[in-house]
Amino acid sequence: VQLQAFGGGSVQPGGSLRLSCLASGFSINYYTIGWFRQAPGKEREGVSCINFGDGGTYVADSVKGRFTISRDNAKNTFYLQMSSLKPDDTAVYYCARDRVDWGQGTLVTVSS
Repeated sequence: VQLQAFGGGSVQPGGSLRLSCLASGFSINYYTIGWFRQAPGKEREGVSCINFGDGGTYVADSVKGRFTISRDNAKNTFYLQMSSLKPDDTAVYYCARDRVDWGQGTLVTVSS
């Protein structure tokens, strides 16, 4: 099982980024997949996920209306589209399967 996160970078407030998580060794169709983030000095927090059981989507209140999770089953990849970024969104973003298997993290920095 491997998860590889891509797409982080530096962006100005109000900007957009799309994170990608390429999964291998399993099919994302059959697991809960999601994005988490950890800002400096803070605990890791859930950002958004797609539940395997009912296909429902969870989105943290702090990013609701700005971030969208999606997936491409054919590419075995899922995404986090982030828009209207704020300095508070600065963090290392991790993708995960069932909160058990984790990608390596990708840094997002929002700063003017």
